[in-house]
Amino acid sequence: MGGLVLIKGAGDLATGVAHRLYRCGMQVVMTEIEKPTAVRRTVSFAEAVYNDSHTVEGITAVLVNDIATAKDKILAGVIPILKDPTGKVALQLKPEVVVDAIVAKKNTGTKITDAPLVIGLGPGFTAGVDVDVVVETKRGHHLGRVLLKGSAQPNTGIPGPVQGYTLERVLRAPGDGIFKSCVSIAGKVKAGDLIGYVANYPVTAGIDGILRGLIKDGIWVPKGLKIGDIDPRCKLDYCYTISDKARSIAGGVLEAILYMTKGRP
Repeated sequence: MGGLVLIKGAGDLATGVAHRLYRCGMQVVMTEIEKPTAVRRTVSFAEAVYNDSHTVEGITAVLVNDIATAKDKILAGVIPILKDPTGKVALQLKPEVVVDAIVAKKNTGTKITDAPLVIGLGPGFTAGVDVDVVVETKRGHHLGRVLLKGSAQPNTGIPGPVQGYTLERVLRAPGDGIFKSCVSIAGKVKAGDLIGYVANYPVTAGIDGILRGLIKDGIWVPKGLKIGDIDPRCKLDYCYTISDKARSIAGGVLEAILYMTKGRP
């Protein structure tokens, strides 16, 4: 499969990368865990794991069960997703590029020897050690920057500000248990409104806004896990389109691929 890009993870940032590379004519395959915990589900190809297929801004990804079917879908111009938590099965496709877009804030098993070019998104990777290139994922001046040496900025645990709100706009599980929602993505909420429950623990909105993302019902979550995202800008379109952050990171990945494989200036 010449020119194939394997993207590990299919959350919103990984989807932004896949979307851009696909539109630039590259062949893409993605992997996911058995039960994805993507929050921005409307713009995450990970939803295909639950619904067999999912379309984001005109591009569709489909769930496949084996390598042979993945090859067929790639040749048909579709993005296949394999339930492959370690990514080892997908490596049988012999991709030219591997992008670790799991964004786990640590390396969960990616090696610089996995492909001719290996790219890591965010903290947890060191360029020249476990990956060839690192792309910065922290909001700010360096977002999307391609690093050929060193590591991305460390995770602070504080989300990037949106209209001055940081921690207040993120919903986190107040305890361990199965999540059950009372509202849907794109619904408008007020501070204090009930969003849902984790087991018997209520989850309430911290600010006024629109529910831009919410984890899928019926998923078991540990205490502290991010399970929702409230956007104070209240723009409905933002619930269904790839974010500025994802597009910036995608631009960094595209730059890294072209720079490393198409000849350097």
